[in-house]
Amino acid sequence: MLIKPDLRLSRVIRITWRVDLWMIALCTGAYLVETYVVRGSIHIPGSIPALFGTALAFFIGFNNNQAYSRWWEARTVWGGLVNDSRSWTRNILTYTKATQTATQPVQEIPAEDLALRMIRRNLSFLHALKSTLRNTNSQDYQAYLNQADQKALIHYTNIPAALLDLQSQDLQTLRDTSQIDGFTFLTLNELLVRFCDSMGKCERIKNTVFPVTYLYFTRIFIWIMIAVLTMDIVEEAGIWSIGLGWLIGFVFHVTHLNGLSLMNPFDGNPACVPLDSIVRTVEINVLQMLKSSQIPSPIEAANGEYIL
Repeated sequence: MLIKPDLRLSRVIRITWRVDLWMIALCTGAYLVETYVVRGSIHIPGSIPALFGTALAFFIGFNNNQAYSRWWEARTVWGGLVNDSRSWTRNILTYTKATQTATQPVQEIPAEDLALRMIRRNLSFLHALKSTLRNTNSQDYQAYLNQADQKALIHYTNIPAALLDLQSQDLQTLRDTSQIDGFTFLTLNELLVRFCDSMGKCERIKNTVFPVTYLYFTRIFIWIMIAVLTMDIVEEAGIWSIGLGWLIGFVFHVTHLNGLSLMNPFDGNPACVPLDSIVRTVEINVLQMLKSSQIPSPIEAANGEYIL
């Protein structure tokens, strides 16, 4: 997620240099065609590029609006995961007799201390969900699991869902052994349901592809508008029509690219939802609640511009 109110010129160039070269080539070609081929035999009314620009503004505006809606929904879902994770930890610590052994390695935590294992397993769930959404195949989630849990996950492809299954089984064990009462059981089970709902929402956002034809034709229409505009202003601007055509095209293309950067909010680009930072924040909060002596540092911004 970008955290600076402005962008460095070097980043703007890295993002747009390819499309800039293509637009300059297109504007140059349009100028040469108008100057040496058409030679004024065909007059393009100024209303034509104006109509193109108006239509494209609606297309790109709709695209950016939908892209931001996807990004904001993803950020809202992860905000809910943060709150639910804190509530999960607080409720278990308050309403069970969890042993304060958080400073011990997870494999050395007493087997009967299910409550503490469930708190740590929730951190594994967040790490596993983050890895799944970003397709990183990271194994960070195993740091908070004991050997029995790691062995139980071998036969699963959806690790976050499998971890919720383990949480549900241990929650029932807490109820069966009278470590929690019925009301606490219902409260914790409701949190598990919300974790599952949040996971499903993230998977829906990730797996729902934005209409490809819409993006394709928007790009095509931008190229057509640039060519028509350049040819239309050759008579008045001469060779400067190349620069003016590029300038107008730059505005439309960059606005379109801005929407594309938000369309897939879980990709690891500077505009994505900062999953690393969010998960680390929950990790710090939970370990502090457990009075752990090993608290990780917050995620630092890359070059002071964005956090992932």
